[in-house]
Amino acid sequence: MKRAITAPPILAPTALAELKAWLGISTTRDDAELTGLIKTALELCEGFIGTMPLVSGCEEVLQTCGDWQSLATRPVKAITGVLAIAADGTRTALAATDYDIDIDAEGTGRIRLTRPIEQTRVAVKFTAGMAEGWDTLPDAIQQGLVRWAAYQHRVRDNDKAMAGPPASVAALWRPWRRMRIA
Repeated sequence: MKRAITAPPILAPTALAELKAWLGISTTRDDAELTGLIKTALELCEGFIGTMPLVSGCEEVLQTCGDWQSLATRPVKAITGVLAIAADGTRTALAATDYDIDIDAEGTGRIRLTRPIEQTRVAVKFTAGMAEGWDTLPDAIQQGLVRWAAYQHRVRDNDKAMAGPPASVAALWRPWRRMRIA
């Protein structure tokens, strides 16, 4: 699976304001760095809980086949299109009759081609995420994001910083964590 974010989430100003309040920062000098830390925290949160926190436009590249294939990103809100990818990289939109889509109650998106195509890969375009915006994220997820970004800001020059989230962040996110048996 190869995923690309085609439309990143729009971060509400309240996200930066909450992080700055947590850190006791009142100037705008570090706003770009702090916003970057929140975005990084969003990616790390997704890796930890197995769910994309904020709705984003995405694309995953899959091998062509007639069997149902699941998208790795969750929760899928809508599958908006499927494009065949030629060997030279050119893309051609498939007609809606060329594939079936399904999104289950847990947000797993699936696709199945209904007819054979020449290309060996398809790009599936979709939107995914648990909340439309920062203010609709569960409080524990928000607080964990702020704490993780603050932690990263505080240890930015420390070579011995933790690779994973601090225990306080993991405790906030653990109830939201999706576990899969391989």
